[in-house]
Amino acid sequence: MKLTIGISPCPNDTFIFDAIFNHRLKLGDLQFEFHMLDVEQLNRAALEGRFDVTKLSYFAFTQMSDNYQMLRSGGALGHNCGPLLVSHDPLVKLDEHSRIAIPGIHTTANFLLTKAYPFLIQKTETLFSDIESAVALKKFDAGLIIHESRFTYMNKGLHLIKDLGQYWEEQTQTPIPLGGIVIKRNLPEEVKKEVNRLIAESVTYAFKNPNESKSFVQQHAQEMEEVVVNAHIALYVNSLSVDLGEQGRKGVDLMFQQLPSIGITANITQPLFVEG
Repeated sequence: MKLTIGISPCPNDTFIFDAIFNHRLKLGDLQFEFHMLDVEQLNRAALEGRFDVTKLSYFAFTQMSDNYQMLRSGGALGHNCGPLLVSHDPLVKLDEHSRIAIPGIHTTANFLLTKAYPFLIQKTETLFSDIESAVALKKFDAGLIIHESRFTYMNKGLHLIKDLGQYWEEQTQTPIPLGGIVIKRNLPEEVKKEVNRLIAESVTYAFKNPNESKSFVQQHAQEMEEVVVNAHIALYVNSLSVDLGEQGRKGVDLMFQQLPSIGITANITQPLFVEG
């Protein structure tokens, strides 16, 4: 069976999927047609049901659980790895008129921003890699940064206003559920379980053979320095990427439970996760 799969070109995703993409594992009867898109492009593609398997923001998943089911492997969850709100002005006073650059309306980052600062309504969707420069040029009062930007924003003269990952952890005592892998609900159960197993095996392979994925990861990381690439992977890929486990599931469940607090009603289709 041939499956379309959407991932981002970010180092955590290419590290996780290298062994599948480059056929370092035995894939059996499954074939994968990969598509690489920005995180918010992936969210929108999932809303359209474009891919059989796809990476997306956990927040976006709340709007499409009728069509997709969450895999337990391949996700980005953890501690001290959440989005950061930064500004060119260390003493910025944010209010309802403040202009904020965000990486996407459907991102978990935007969920956390809305929860922490419900009065910030002047938001502009901006490609995540462009937010630092846009804020540094004072096109916005503040910007919500994700991915490798958390390692580079200080080099552009920006200042941390709030660590929204730390905010989440203080509120919930659970890992931050950033992004996960979902699969079409209408696929056979044995296919769902096999894809979940393969991704878990791919993560494990990457951990055991880190040098094998280097060229693939760097190819898609573009201008990112190797030290930043390695820090990115270390931050976003961990044991929860092999399997969510109890704590990971708890974090996801808590996010869904808190949606009404930001004015969102979501009908979560059960079962939420692929089991077995």
